[in-house]
Amino acid sequence: MLKHLLQFIFILSFISTIISCADQQPEAESTMQQSIQPVSEIERVTIGAEILIDRHLDELSGLRVGLVMNPTARIGDAHVLDSLLALGVNVSALFAPEHGFRGEAGAGELIEDGVDQESGLPVFSLYGQTRKPTPGMMEHVDVLIFDMQDVGARFYTYIATLGLVLEAAAEAAVPVWVLDRPNPAGGNYVSGWILEEEFTSFVGPYPIPIAHGLTMGEIAAMMIGERWIDFEAEPDLTVVEMEGWNRDMLWSHTGLNWIPPSPNLPTFSHAFLYLGTVFFEGTTLSEGRGTNNPFLTMGDPTTNLTKEDLTKLRSLSDNLRIEEAEFTPVSIQGVAPTPKHQDVVCYGIRAELSGFDFDPVRAGLEMFVTVVRATEEYEIRPFLYRLAGSTEIDKLLSGEMEVSELVFDMDEFLMQREPYLLYE
Repeated sequence: MLKHLLQFIFILSFISTIISCADQQPEAESTMQQSIQPVSEIERVTIGAEILIDRHLDELSGLRVGLVMNPTARIGDAHVLDSLLALGVNVSALFAPEHGFRGEAGAGELIEDGVDQESGLPVFSLYGQTRKPTPGMMEHVDVLIFDMQDVGARFYTYIATLGLVLEAAAEAAVPVWVLDRPNPAGGNYVSGWILEEEFTSFVGPYPIPIAHGLTMGEIAAMMIGERWIDFEAEPDLTVVEMEGWNRDMLWSHTGLNWIPPSPNLPTFSHAFLYLGTVFFEGTTLSEGRGTNNPFLTMGDPTTNLTKEDLTKLRSLSDNLRIEEAEFTPVSIQGVAPTPKHQDVVCYGIRAELSGFDFDPVRAGLEMFVTVVRATEEYEIRPFLYRLAGSTEIDKLLSGEMEVSELVFDMDEFLMQREPYLLYE
C-alpha cells in the first residue's frame, strides 16, 4: 500500500511540474534561468518525510501524533499531513510557525490558535502570544514530528521554533522526530558574522554564522549537544535522514520542486540571494516586498546610483546580472500587505541570477552597502544588528571597510559543528 501511495504522489508531482513550467510567465522564466543540469538528468533526493512513510509508520501505531509543519512539508504535491491521515496515522494536533500551518500569513503576521479547515484538527500557534508549546498543548500528543524547509539562514525563524519545540518536548517527555530536508544553499557553504550574544533574538537564537550550512536535523542535534537550548532531561530526538543528498548539493541539484518557505521567497533564486540582501530589511530602504521580485529588487525614493556604482555591482559575478531599476511597491494581500514606500516610486537595482557560483552573503552585502551609500535619506533600524549579528556592518556603511576586506572567521564554528554532520 505504501509503495502504491508513493508512486501515486510521485506521478502527481511530475504532472504538476510539467504544468507549472508551462504556465510560468516570461518574467519568472528570466529570473529562474540557471546553469544547471536538466531535471531529467538529476537523481532526486529522497527526503525524510518519504523515509518516514516508507519505513517508520509502524512506530507511530497507537500514538497521538502532533505535527509542527508549514506548506513546505510536502511529498510532491501532497502535504505530509494529508498523506499521514490517508495512511491512518492518528494525527491529534497541528502546530503553526511563522506564516501559518498552511501558509496563510505574511512575514511577521501573528498567528492565532484555530482549526485547520481541511482536516478539522486543532491548530496551536507558535508565532503569536506563545512561541513555545505550552504544557497544555503538549497534553494532546505522544510524539511531535517537525518538518519544514529551511533556507540555511541564521535569521530564518524556523530554527528558533525548532529549539523551543525541543525544549517543550523535553519538559513533557515527548519525543521529537525531525524529518530532514536539504539546506538549499548547500552543506559546505558557510558565510557571515557569528552571532554576538547581545544580539540574540528570535531571528538570531544561536551563535552561528549567517549561512550555517546545516540541515534542520543537524542543527537540532547541535542545539542539544552544545546546550544552546534549556533542558534538564535531554530531549528525545530522532532525525529521519534523507537519502541521496550530499554537502556539495545546492537546491538546483536535488531534483526537488521548490515550495516557497515564505511568501516572499517564491523561487530558489530569491532565497539564495536573500542570504545577503536581507540587510535591506534593517533599514528604511525597500527590500522589494510589494514587487514581483522581493530581495532581488532593492532601493528607495532618494537613491541615486552612479555609473561607477553600477559598474562595480555588475563585476560581482558572471552569474549575476544587475540592472538599474525604477519600481513602485504595492500592497499584495498575504504576501506584502504594507510594504515600505507603498505606492511611492523607488530607484535602485534589480538582480537576476543565471547560476549560483558566487557567495550570496558577500554579494548581497556589496549591493546593500552600494545602494545605502547612494541614498540621500534613510534610517538604520536596530533590526539590522539582529540580522547581521554584529556591529561590524557599521564599518561597511561608514566606508571604514570594504566588503572585499571582510574576513569571517569560520574555523571554530566548522570544527564545532563537525560531530553533528549527518551527510558527507
